[in-house]
Amino acid sequence: MKTISHRLASPWRRSTAAALAGALPVLAFPEPSLWWFAYVALVPWIGLLRSAPTGKRALYDGWWGGFGFMLAMHHWLLPNLHVFTFVIAALLGALWAPWGWLVRRFLAGRPSAGRVTAALAVLPSGWLLIELVRSWQGLGGPWGVLGSSQWEVEPALRLASVGGVWLISFMVVAVNVAAAVLVTVRRVWVPAVAGLVVTAVVTSAVWVWSPRPHVDDRVRIAVVQPGVVPGGGADRRFDREERLTRELAGQDVDLVVWGESSVGYDLDDRPGFARRLAALVRETGANILVNVDARRSDRPGIYKSSILVGPDGPTGERYDKMRLVPFGEYIPARSLLGWATSVGEAAAEDRRRGTRQVVMDAGHGLRVGPMVCFESAFSDMSRNLADDGAEVLIAQSATSTFQQSWAPEQHASLAALRAAETGRPMVHATLTGVSAVYGPSGQRIGSWLGTSASTSAVYEVPLSAGVTPYVRFGEWPVQAALLIIAVWGVSEGIRILRPRLRRPAAPEQPVRPARTTHGSPARPGR
Repeated sequence: MKTISHRLASPWRRSTAAALAGALPVLAFPEPSLWWFAYVALVPWIGLLRSAPTGKRALYDGWWGGFGFMLAMHHWLLPNLHVFTFVIAALLGALWAPWGWLVRRFLAGRPSAGRVTAALAVLPSGWLLIELVRSWQGLGGPWGVLGSSQWEVEPALRLASVGGVWLISFMVVAVNVAAAVLVTVRRVWVPAVAGLVVTAVVTSAVWVWSPRPHVDDRVRIAVVQPGVVPGGGADRRFDREERLTRELAGQDVDLVVWGESSVGYDLDDRPGFARRLAALVRETGANILVNVDARRSDRPGIYKSSILVGPDGPTGERYDKMRLVPFGEYIPARSLLGWATSVGEAAAEDRRRGTRQVVMDAGHGLRVGPMVCFESAFSDMSRNLADDGAEVLIAQSATSTFQQSWAPEQHASLAALRAAETGRPMVHATLTGVSAVYGPSGQRIGSWLGTSASTSAVYEVPLSAGVTPYVRFGEWPVQAALLIIAVWGVSEGIRILRPRLRRPAAPEQPVRPARTTHGSPARPGR
């Protein structure tokens, strides 16, 4: 340990080590998908933070670790945003600076059993608040929330149905803190082991007693994935989507879903495309949910809109994307950051936002809730749709820009969590893969359509009734984390003020006895 500390004496070596340690949790996400690694991935970073010589150094180590995590999580943006990817990672990484200070505050030196016990609650709560802040759409949204790495672990999906992805993140960080204590502070192993036991008991209790979705019906939903179209162009892509959809005729499909930007023209402005879509609906016997990425004819600006098309054309059911991708679909503070367009493929013109979510009647009595692209990363959006009566959640996406990266797999995995959280099946339909469908418990339905596929596929999607605890009670783990941090903050304030309140008052000056006519103070009575 002394040798390691000596090697990390240089600030730059510590910073590099912190960045590398912070990047480790990314291996738990797709494409590597080493989900089990998430439960120990933070241990090296925590060990480095607790060894920081000062609180200020712990702040820096937290920042550098956050930078490493954000850069690794978004490394596939480098070919498009270039140097700006590092700027984003540095800005978001700063959110972990206070967490680095917290780790040192609780675990540095020879912590007592009480400090370790408190760390098992406070440190996961602090991490959760970081995820809450960076989940704000203006900061890029909740891509890479730690709990999302557990998308294929059935017990974790059960936790999601109770407390959303937030509860999974809390549990994963708590396990990492306990593991770090067992590795670095062995003499206080009792609270660490107790923390692991409590985590196992809570997970088991959720597994046994949390309500499971009750499947009461099934629908057949088709996904059309055109794949990479040679030469590109909206017309060629539409032609291929039309051909693939026509192959669904006679397959008794209830709904056909196309991916994001599957139609490159406003349907009111180009009625020929609307007529071709209506003809496909009549031929297949199923309405088609398309996504139009175009300048609208009825209002200014470019919108990304999910539009339901029936046998007579667009039905009027329309959802305009509300949460846009920073730099990809708009540039925050364009007057200040507009230079990003000169160093990468940032949006030349800001897309316009929708104002409300929509639940559509897709025909055959089926109610669906559409989302567009990375809106599927926002658990509150799918929760709202389920609460408003959506029976099936749908995400229309296009990750073709990042075709050879980890992004398509990471994006497709998010739908499993949204399904488990809401108890509603979810369809993730893309232009070029990965497309996927999940049941109401988050289980995979059928096979993924990979990035090399150009096809259509029909899925038997189970419908469920009932409401999950997460839909009913919302983000209660985040509220609990806020309460834990508040209680700790108050206790710290009391601890600091208590010595001052207990400081003894200045001793009173003795009062000299008064002389009288009958005696003196030294000799009373004389």
